[in-house]
Amino acid sequence: MRRAQKEDVVAKLRDEFGQAKSIILTSHAGIKVNEVNELRSQFRAEGVTYSVVKNTLAKRALEGTDMEVLADSFSGTTAIAYSYEDAVSPAKIASKYAEKNDKFVLKGGYLDGTVLDADGVDQLAKMPTKDELRATLLRTFIAGPTNFVRLLNAVPTQMLHLLNARKKDIDEAA
Repeated sequence: MRRAQKEDVVAKLRDEFGQAKSIILTSHAGIKVNEVNELRSQFRAEGVTYSVVKNTLAKRALEGTDMEVLADSFSGTTAIAYSYEDAVSPAKIASKYAEKNDKFVLKGGYLDGTVLDADGVDQLAKMPTKDELRATLLRTFIAGPTNFVRLLNAVPTQMLHLLNARKKDIDEAA
């Protein structure tokens, strides 16, 4: 790579790191290409970027930022997973894949000023995603009005059942 290309890569990485909600560092050394491509498609389906980076360029991109503490994690084969939308999705996918494949290693990560080790990434993966939180909030909002409508509907329904039972008693007596 020429110097200008390297500078472009460093600038791009710095921008991506700055916009990412969280960053997960992994190593997939020894994993077959088809398996890595499958993993990439899982990341892509959730809107997560997953790419292998040169350690020296990544370290340069981190210089002077809050994430500079991650520089020590960039050794050996390193791939990064990050999302601009959801902080939990990269960790969920990476952690799930690491459970299935022993060669896939979680090196660590970064979330809101906090450096995460592999256990921290696993803990992050156990948190609900943004969409799961939205669904829970929506269920909470809908529960009150739904229960109120059921309550309003219960009185006429019980009255109808009472009238039907009385009609049945009258028909049987006649």
